[in-house]
Amino acid sequence: MTNALSKMLAEKEYLLADGATGTNLFNMGLQSGDAPELWNLEEPAKITALYKGAVDAGSDLFLTNTFGGNAARLKLHSEEKRVRELNRVGAELGRNLADKTERKVVVAGSVGPTGEIMEPVGSLSHALAVEIFHEQAEGLKEGGVDVLWVETISAAEEFRAAAEAFALAGMPWCGTMSFDTAGRTMMGITSADLVQLVEGLPNPPVAFGANCGTGASDILRTVLGFVVQGTERPIISKGNAGIPKYMHGHIHYDGTPELMADYAVMARDAGARIIGGCCGTTPEHLAHMREALDTRPRGERPTLEQITAALGAFTSATDGTGDDDGGEARTRRRRRRG
Repeated sequence: MTNALSKMLAEKEYLLADGATGTNLFNMGLQSGDAPELWNLEEPAKITALYKGAVDAGSDLFLTNTFGGNAARLKLHSEEKRVRELNRVGAELGRNLADKTERKVVVAGSVGPTGEIMEPVGSLSHALAVEIFHEQAEGLKEGGVDVLWVETISAAEEFRAAAEAFALAGMPWCGTMSFDTAGRTMMGITSADLVQLVEGLPNPPVAFGANCGTGASDILRTVLGFVVQGTERPIISKGNAGIPKYMHGHIHYDGTPELMADYAVMARDAGARIIGGCCGTTPEHLAHMREALDTRPRGERPTLEQITAALGAFTSATDGTGDDDGGEARTRRRRRRG
């Protein structure tokens, strides 16, 4: 299968990815606690509309509605026997839309975490995790995705299992972790750790990076953490539209389209090649991001002070690399380098 994403990256300096899946589906009527993947069969027009919203806003790629489409997650809804079907259909809806679009759009098969804790801390074995991810990958492959895209991962062991499963499926892939705990993932992985992990894999991803997490400021600090490691692999930044706040019975993200436009340009200037949004990011946000990326000239790599001045304060004092491994020194060097 032609690696459409690598080809697009070779042709373009940066790519605009899509925005949120869950929060946009909630706006379409999905109820809390329901499995979004069931809508691939029950509400295909709405899923197509979700994809089309990103494409019409200018996204170069979009993720399928399959984030929770693995057996471990679907078991919570007694739908674990429908993994292949739900992923295949979610992918087919995206493939059909992309093939009807006049410009080239990459369809990325979203793969989320299993929701289980892997050995030795938890009970999920490596072999079973690979099996779970492989089953989902085969469904997405059948549906015609261009690339597999594992996201919101917090453990190195789960990231490795996904990589092995994607090799079994014979598919190119991308991978992102969520750095949502003082600059680290929930399982303690830092930006430096992820670079080391990615470069040590037998089948490294086409691109890697961060998604979700906390606010736009924090994810850009993580992007700078990737860059300072000297990696030449394309970096992904898919940040939330601001900080989540509970208002009137719903989670609301306070990031305006204008803020996300500033975030997109700063992500590009910081070194990201694939830039998108995560929770709270709507087509309106994406349209502003597209315009900003296409009309604002490239600038110098932003400093931490410039990031917070434009996007708001960080939610933690450091980038998570710690006090004993040069994290603060690296932060200072990034400031001097600009």
